Formats: sequence, C-alpha cells, structure tokens
Amino acid sequence: MGDVVLAPPGFFDLSDRYANLDVKKDPLLEIIAMVPWKEFRPLLERVWRKPDADSKSRAGRKLMDAVLMFKTLVLSALYNLSDDQIEYQVRDRLSFMKFLGLGFEDRVPDAKTVWLYRESLAQTGQVEGLFHQFDGHLARQGYIARGRADTGW
Repeated sequence: MGDVVLAPPGFFDLSDRYANLDVKKDPLLEIIAMVPWKEFRPLLERVWRKPDADSKSRAGRKLMDAVLMFKTLVLSALYNLSDDQIEYQVRDRLSFMKFLGLGFEDRVPDAKTVWLYRESLAQTGQVEGLFHQFDGHLARQGYIARGRADTGW
C-alpha cells in the first residue's frame, strides 16, 4: 500500500463543502440563526477577561474570544464531549468550525483552555443562568436542546 496523496485544495473547495452542508439542514446552523450571541458577550467578557491592572504581563497568547468559548461549551454539552474530545472535534468537523466562526487558519481552543473557561464560569455561578438564557432563545423558536447533566444544563 502506498501513501495517499491529496490534491491541494481548489479555490472554491471549502465554500462548496459549506454550501453542501447548508443544504442538509445542519441543526447547528439553525442554532446560530436563533441565538443572539452578542447578548451574552458583556457577561462572558466580565468573567473571562482580566482587567489590565490584574494582568501581570502582556506577554503570551491572547485569550480566546469569550463568545467563541461559550459556543464551545454549548457544543460540548450538545454532543456530550469531554474537553479533549471537543478540541479534537472542532479541529476535525467543518460544522463545528462554522458554528464557532473559525477557518482552517484560526486557533482552536485546546482542552485546557476549555476547562479553564468552564471553571471561570463555574466560580462565578454563571453557568446555569447562561445556559438557561441560551435555552430560552431556542425554546421561543420551538427548539429544545438536550445537554449534559454535569453542565447544570
């Protein structure tokens, strides 16, 4: 058996793949359309961002976007994925990348970052309220999401 040689992607390959996914009625696309994610941003950023006075240095990688991280928790809950698995699945699945607004060149939240984010929310007692708000947006559209028991959702 020889090595598999993949042809380099063509200019329209990714957009064609996304278009084919859109035709299949991906439920994640419906969720993207139903939920006003910007409403979550103020609270999420208060939890995830440290005030400049608290940060010791500007060195190191920038924090991942707070809404992107919340969406990562939503995916993890919807698909019952561990932190390691959500990292892998976001890297592997076009539908997850699209849900998060990521391209191939974008940085993907690693398992430790997902865990730290969840812990930050848990320490403030915000997890249940955030998922309740998320569920409310879906429920008003007649959509019921089923999540994991350990998320409080």
